[in-house]
Amino acid sequence: TLAIIQADIGDCKRCRLHAGRHNIVFGSGNPEAKLVFVGEGPGEDEDLQGLPFVGRAGQLLTAMIENTAQKEGIPLKRADVYICNVVKCRPPNNRTPEADEMEICGQFL
Repeated sequence: TLAIIQADIGDCKRCRLHAGRHNIVFGSGNPEAKLVFVGEGPGEDEDLQGLPFVGRAGQLLTAMIENTAQKEGIPLKRADVYICNVVKCRPPNNRTPEADEMEICGQFL
């Protein structure tokens, strides 16, 4: 379950990204979702709040999910999907996560 995975992550220090983080950004939404959105890594807003896709990109993603679904007559809200990132800690200056960081954190994806 996601709770077991989150417990396994713990206060992760498996890669260098932990050094600059405020929070581990695990994931949010419906753990039983059939639709999952996966980003590269958390940004500043996500790092501060500990939740994925809460900044400008998150607002856009929410609007895309909900508005597109509504236009198609599908009763879908952000809370119905699961949203996470490949890496759970913010890369410095919001850079793209490096291969070794994605490999280490990817085991939890």
